[in-house]
Amino acid sequence: MSIDLSVDEEGIALIVINRPERRNALDQAHYDMLSDAWRQVRDDKDIRVAIVTGAGDQAFCAGADIKEFLGKRPPLDQLMLTQQGALLNRGLEVWKPIIAAVNGHCLGGGMTLLLATDIRICIPEARFGLTEVQRGAFPANGGTQRISQQVPYAIAMEMLLIGDAFDAQKASKWGLVNQVVERNQLMDMAYGFARRLAANAPLAVQAAKELAVRSRDLDLASGLRLEQLMLRVLQESEDIQEGVAAFKEKRSPRYQGR
Repeated sequence: MSIDLSVDEEGIALIVINRPERRNALDQAHYDMLSDAWRQVRDDKDIRVAIVTGAGDQAFCAGADIKEFLGKRPPLDQLMLTQQGALLNRGLEVWKPIIAAVNGHCLGGGMTLLLATDIRICIPEARFGLTEVQRGAFPANGGTQRISQQVPYAIAMEMLLIGDAFDAQKASKWGLVNQVVERNQLMDMAYGFARRLAANAPLAVQAAKELAVRSRDLDLASGLRLEQLMLRVLQESEDIQEGVAAFKEKRSPRYQGR
């Protein structure tokens, strides 16, 4: 039982939620380990992109461990610790691209994690759902906030308020995943995307992601101004000079993230 993190020579991090005996459900200890893993992805300059998946062949992540969380009343003072144990889907800003490789059930907290990733690949047998209302709760950790930004309102309300699970075909139809592939192709597809992302200029990739995410909370004029300022900053980078040089010399660029 663990959250496994490894990084290869191309700067691709792999995070594996490793609790298959509980369908990779997350208790507090695993939430804490997952928070540590996301912070490492954020802070390690050698990491350019991350893939997150689940161990075993049944689940990506079945969400929070119901036995540990539902029905408990944590101390009220914990409510004020807004940055404690921050997660990708709960307040932690990670501008490096994140790929979800969904190898099975993606429910509850697994679904809210999915909604915080950037590129998503799943197998045909995957099942999705924001099922918390059927257990007396609602999808926290960004579930109520992100879903209506990513699918049409009526579909978001169906997911949130009814809570039924749905299949990969619907997830693809609604635009929640990029690709549906056979299980034996899942990680190859994820790494294919990751290598393409890692080959691009990391400062530009991270800036593009941040601008796109922040645009949800900005008016157009403010977003355009922020975009202009960010581009001006990147024009001072070594990467943009390398990109220009590589284009002129008709070769592949060698970006250093500087």
